[in-house]
Amino acid sequence: MKNTIEYRLISAHYGDRTAKRSGVRFMNHIDEGLVILNAISATEYSKRAFCLHPLLQEDKDLMENFHFVASSTDVWTMMLVMEYRNIANAYLSDKINTEQPLKLSPLFEVNEMLIADKVQNKKDFITYHYGTHARSDELARYFNKWLNALGIESDTYTRLCKRIDHE
Repeated sequence: MKNTIEYRLISAHYGDRTAKRSGVRFMNHIDEGLVILNAISATEYSKRAFCLHPLLQEDKDLMENFHFVASSTDVWTMMLVMEYRNIANAYLSDKINTEQPLKLSPLFEVNEMLIADKVQNKKDFITYHYGTHARSDELARYFNKWLNALGIESDTYTRLCKRIDHE
């Protein structure tokens, strides 16, 4: 996977940058997400699109990177990234205390990407922020709601986290 254009694009974009609070490299999210995608036997397109999702996630990123990313990858991967953006951005952590329902994608590849994203994000949240973040309880409910919607039970979550630790 590391030889694909999609992985090289996100790697170049992130470089050696790290998260302010945890000090973890941004590329860690991609690398651990790919471990999860491999563990669930995700499609190659899911893996490629997962690599690109941070480049188009937020509106400012979409505006800055859309044409470059679209001209660098295939149409199917690009469609998955855009659908991922649509689904993920529709239910961010600020929605947890609302009645807004969480909606999954009709495309299984996008739901594979969501599994990788939410498992990896929850793992980092538990490791670096649980109990210390001002919104700790809300964020724990947020990740649990996503994982429940995606059909990821506690034992599966634990197995995927162990898989990450052994890669």
